[in-house]
Amino acid sequence: MSTTLQQADSPNVSEAVKQLSDAVAAKKCWHCGCLHSSLRAIEEAYPKSARPEALASIVELARSRLSDVKYDCLGCEVCWPALAINALGVEGDACPSEAAEAREGWPPLPGSYNVLRYHAPVAVCTLTDESLSKTVAPAAGTEIAIVGTMQTENLGIERLMQNTLSNSNIRFVVLCGADSRQAIGHLPGQSLIALSRSGVDERMRIIGAPGKRPILRNVSREAVEHFRRTVEIVDLIGETSVPQILVATKNCASRNLGPSEPFAGTRSVATVAGYIPQRMISDPAGYFVIFPDCGRRLLMLEHYRYDGVLDVVIEGRAPAELYIPAIEKGLISRLDHAAYLGKELARAEQAMLNGGSFVQDAAPELHTVNEHSIKPSACGCG
Repeated sequence: MSTTLQQADSPNVSEAVKQLSDAVAAKKCWHCGCLHSSLRAIEEAYPKSARPEALASIVELARSRLSDVKYDCLGCEVCWPALAINALGVEGDACPSEAAEAREGWPPLPGSYNVLRYHAPVAVCTLTDESLSKTVAPAAGTEIAIVGTMQTENLGIERLMQNTLSNSNIRFVVLCGADSRQAIGHLPGQSLIALSRSGVDERMRIIGAPGKRPILRNVSREAVEHFRRTVEIVDLIGETSVPQILVATKNCASRNLGPSEPFAGTRSVATVAGYIPQRMISDPAGYFVIFPDCGRRLLMLEHYRYDGVLDVVIEGRAPAELYIPAIEKGLISRLDHAAYLGKELARAEQAMLNGGSFVQDAAPELHTVNEHSIKPSACGCG
């Protein structure tokens, strides 16, 4: 008997039909890549000539409801298309897995994480527990580079791998928190442990992974092997105690052997030392005088041309109410001047709110300050 006919006789067809019926009834599924790609996978595995009548009917109905894809995945608590193909035992590209667009800096791929320090050796992944991630990050020691979540056993693992490999300082990933809240069983943490232990097969499927679709489509085999050689996975799955997690991260740091060899497929991030210019460069657009009007609870921003003539006065209750019109009116032409203005307006606002005094600082430089660049003013709000 052929594989297709064996599948057609499967008692799980009724379960697949039930799940697809729920998907057809949910309008959000009509625009979702999960339903679109699941239908394609089912149609490839079950040709029309061997498709059970009930399955053929629901696939046809689902096809009639499809709309243009608006999103690859909504992360629904229960994904009916995924449950349907699981019931049928269908392989294929049933879960959308488009590569994320890289961005400048580190990490190169977006995600739900807090970046703490580039040169630290430990990454903490709280898996699906976002609240735990937000609790660990403020308590993190200097050994922790980044704290974030991971939701899936394909895209999630790919992003964690690529973000980790782009920073050769990271030698440990501590997994903690709940592994999956999804009824469809993504199990990203256990799948990552399986990847570290056994790697991937010829189809880039993680060997021994319990996740629903542990297939990596956006990373190379070379990247997987480099990750396995250079990054140790620490299994604390289920642990939600922040002190216990931090003990584990410190233990990792005590065993740190230093940065690994950079992976050739990733772009290194250069560290630039901060500095102050030898001399401040004046803004050709003029200069500002800032002072808080404590009686009216307003911030005042005066703009002067370089011949000393006052040409604009802006007032508002918050810094943004002053610097936005200043930018729109072309009163600032240099980014460093804009940064200086934002800093001084924030100081003036704090003085006004707290009842303190405000003296406008000079723009930063190592030596003397051009007398036309800053006109300091003082205001006592006490």
